[in-house]
Amino acid sequence: MIEQLIRHHPVIPVVTIDDLEDALPLAEALVAGGLTALEITLRTPVAIEAIRLLAEEVPGAIVGAGTVLSVSQYEQAKAAGAEFFVAPGATATLLKALAAQPFLPGVSTVSEMLRAQEAGFNIQKFFPAESLGGTAFLRSIASPLNSVKFCATGGIAADNMTDYLQTSNVGSVGGSWMMPKTLVKNGQWSAITELAQQAVNLAIAARPASVEPEKVIG
Repeated sequence: MIEQLIRHHPVIPVVTIDDLEDALPLAEALVAGGLTALEITLRTPVAIEAIRLLAEEVPGAIVGAGTVLSVSQYEQAKAAGAEFFVAPGATATLLKALAAQPFLPGVSTVSEMLRAQEAGFNIQKFFPAESLGGTAFLRSIASPLNSVKFCATGGIAADNMTDYLQTSNVGSVGGSWMMPKTLVKNGQWSAITELAQQAVNLAIAARPASVEPEKVIG
């Protein structure tokens, strides 16, 4: 599933829900704009309930859990309906427990990338991307790690996402730029839909053959 996810969803919104009342309209706004794979971070008390709500109420959305720090968090998120899982790092425990799951382990060094690959994960989350050297770093490791693809997150925005998506070992990017907190706070859902559409259009321009926003991952 992870291979399909990053192939057909080159932009993955990284969503932090502070108020459960915002979860449904925010997700609907993103999906209406063509961004249907949603990573809901486990950073707030309402995150698990938000995953459950969106998995049940937003047709066409692929709801995942982000900021997975432990096996217990993974289990809670899966029980709530999460279809994929993302971590900012990767402990040996997580790599073992999620070996057969659609999991993006977080990596920031070549050694971490090799350990994740050794555990069976050829698609990894490169985080925090911009702070670690961005596309220059990713291009420098493309040849020695030629079987690894990355979802780059951390500092990604509309003004640099194209460069990432045109980097050979980047399968997708993740970020929150299409849902500024001020728009969420003020309930400006149509503006968020417009920003989501802009992100989709940029992705299509960067990699037209790979973008299929309507694709549903099962």
